[in-house]
Amino acid sequence: MIPPLQEFKGLFSDCGLSVSDEQYEKLRGYAELLLEWNGRVNLTKITAPCDIAVKHFLDSALILKYAAPPQCAALIDVGTGAGFPGIPLKIFCESLHLTLLDSQNKRVNFLKAVSDSLLLNAACVHARAEEAGRNPAFRECYDIATARAVAPLPILCEYCLPFVKIGGAFIAMKGPGEDYKAAQSSVDILGGEISKVCEYKLPDGGRRAIIVISKVKPAPEKYPRSAARIARNPL
Repeated sequence: MIPPLQEFKGLFSDCGLSVSDEQYEKLRGYAELLLEWNGRVNLTKITAPCDIAVKHFLDSALILKYAAPPQCAALIDVGTGAGFPGIPLKIFCESLHLTLLDSQNKRVNFLKAVSDSLLLNAACVHARAEEAGRNPAFRECYDIATARAVAPLPILCEYCLPFVKIGGAFIAMKGPGEDYKAAQSSVDILGGEISKVCEYKLPDGGRRAIIVISKVKPAPEKYPRSAARIARNPL
């Protein structure tokens, strides 16, 4: 579950975002499915109502404040896990054409259940990011790629930038103190350009950063490499 409607709206309004009654109901349904599936799929360690609202839903939605995708954008959420930030973004911006990509089939089954239940019409894809990134059906086909992951930014760039078309952007959601300058080599090699870094604080005091990397030229065909090579020798 999530906090009651007015309390929930207050959390968002304090951060400059509004929530309609319909959006609240969809997020409430999402939370119910998340908790229902969590026991058997191990989707999240965050289960308290306020924590789900802030650390999952609000944190995801804040992309709309700091790096809003254009209307009708094609967005791929890479390594989406339980659907963050992709599903909240779709709930708040219905025009998005959403693809949810994850390497674990049990998570993809959960994502399909959420998409069907909430009528999101999201494409839920079971694939490893480094393999999908070399597949013409996905490569440089998206206006936006997102990722909310603990991997260092140079590694995330190799996984995500190959999905982004020229003129689009990779939006990385990171913790505080991310040394984005350490990713400059990776960004340059993969056809990107760091265009915006926004640091912010959640209502619970947690600090976050959004790093926007614009795609200015094609990624070389040899990228992404295998997961082992990416981990062993980041760009």
